[in-house]
Amino acid sequence: MDFKVSSPADLAHVASGVLQLAEQEKVFLFYGDMGAGKTTFIKHLCSVLGVTDATSSPTFSIVNEYNSPQGSIFHFDFYRLKQESEALDMGYEDYFYSGNYCFIEWPEKVSNLLPEKFVKVEIQLTENFERLISANKI
Repeated sequence: MDFKVSSPADLAHVASGVLQLAEQEKVFLFYGDMGAGKTTFIKHLCSVLGVTDATSSPTFSIVNEYNSPQGSIFHFDFYRLKQESEALDMGYEDYFYSGNYCFIEWPEKVSNLLPEKFVKVEIQLTENFERLISANKI
């Protein structure tokens, strides 16, 4: 499913649509260039899920945990990983297979560790400074 985002005001509606598409799937992989808006979109997903905590990129901590009425939400940013083994060392499987929402930025850094089922979210910046967000259940 594709969504065109013309302004930040569109993101709450798009986040609701992506969560509806996901149904029971709780692992989301986010693909897009640096600055495409992955973290900003994840903030809107968290908001729709009822997170009241401040959300931010876990660039240095690798994972942030947020509380929601549905339970914990884990937000990963694997950009700084040098080797996949670093995700092994942090116990990624405890998160990915917890049954909680997992929002994963830069999943290509841990491609061999990803679960079989997930929602793939691609964010592209268009020529008009709009975003195209594509979401597919895999």
